[in-house]
Amino acid sequence: MEEFNKRMDAQRNILAVINRNSGNKEDLCGLSRKAIERWITANHLKIEGDICQILFKISEKLFFLANKSQEQITEEYRLVSDEILKLKHDLGKAIKQIV
Repeated sequence: MEEFNKRMDAQRNILAVINRNSGNKEDLCGLSRKAIERWITANHLKIEGDICQILFKISEKLFFLANKSQEQITEEYRLVSDEILKLKHDLGKAIKQIV
């Protein structure tokens, strides 16, 4: 249950970073690929932009963690969790570059 809570906290934090700083018309409501694609379209963003690409990477990593959450926590799970934290940091830097 602790890993689930950490994953949910990470998602909430990432959404807060995006929605607080992006200045877009529409907030990002989720981190699934479809939610990100919808957000990109609604806000007329370039899909190849740094922020969008970082969000897609985060989405993939979170999907991996969600699928592994029923298994014993492995070193690979911890590494992916660390990668998400790094990507969150990269996301914050990318946002600051455009604000």
